[in-house]
Amino acid sequence: MMIVGAYVGFSKLLVAVFPVFLLAWLRFGIAAVAMGTWLKRGTDEEPLDTRTRYLVFLESFLGNFLFSICMLFGMRHATAISAGVIMAGIPAAVALLSWLFLKERLSMRMIIAIVLGVAGVSVLAVSRGGYDDGSSSLLGTLLLVGAVLCEASYVVIGKRLTGKLSPKRISALINVWGLALVTPLGIYAAWSFDFVSVNLVLWGGLVLYALAASMWTVWLWMTGLKTVPATKAGIFTVFLPITSALVGILFLGESFTVAHALAFACALAGVGLATWPAAQTASAA
Repeated sequence: MMIVGAYVGFSKLLVAVFPVFLLAWLRFGIAAVAMGTWLKRGTDEEPLDTRTRYLVFLESFLGNFLFSICMLFGMRHATAISAGVIMAGIPAAVALLSWLFLKERLSMRMIIAIVLGVAGVSVLAVSRGGYDDGSSSLLGTLLLVGAVLCEASYVVIGKRLTGKLSPKRISALINVWGLALVTPLGIYAAWSFDFVSVNLVLWGGLVLYALAASMWTVWLWMTGLKTVPATKAGIFTVFLPITSALVGILFLGESFTVAHALAFACALAGVGLATWPAAQTASAA
């Protein structure tokens, strides 16, 4: 989630140069080459049934395709810090969807942790630093809210998939679907784009963005989801808005305030509360 937050922040630099659909197409294409060997079915995996195929497609459509489009277009109309404010709603969205679709129980400690994560980062929304200079428009806000719902769906569906497929294969399959979905739009955007005008630094940034967004983070996330309940995993999504905001502060020249410090402290307290080992009942001697 920290890597996701970092590339959400840095994506402002890429969307300033690449059209959104071209950027998404190049991302999926680069990652498809890097993960070519991950598509092979493992010896301990069963062939994909109809339900699993449907979930793989849905995971890619919501978590890869729509999330990328909403996030990249939203970042054109928002600061990295304001994106962090909106993304703070992910843990609550994950908890709600996990309760509805996975029938996971919400303990009081988990509810408090979710409230801390959301409320802590949302302190930015009422601070002067939350929307720096008014550059975050209603359109940008709505798109980023859409990204929140897509990311929450990605967490819940991913939990289902980890019971059937290996993290590497999930990563490769949903990336291939993402590439297929965005290819027509990517080709259209590439037709009139001046590739020569892009310098080597940005090309390097694009490669890192592709590997981070489609390969590293997905593998890490799916590996964690194999043993962590979706509700608890959702708490860790607070690192996305925290890191996104830090990128804006440290690298994009956005100002840091006391509200930021308070928001980060509350969010981290929520993660600590959710993940602190529960007291074990001593067994009889």
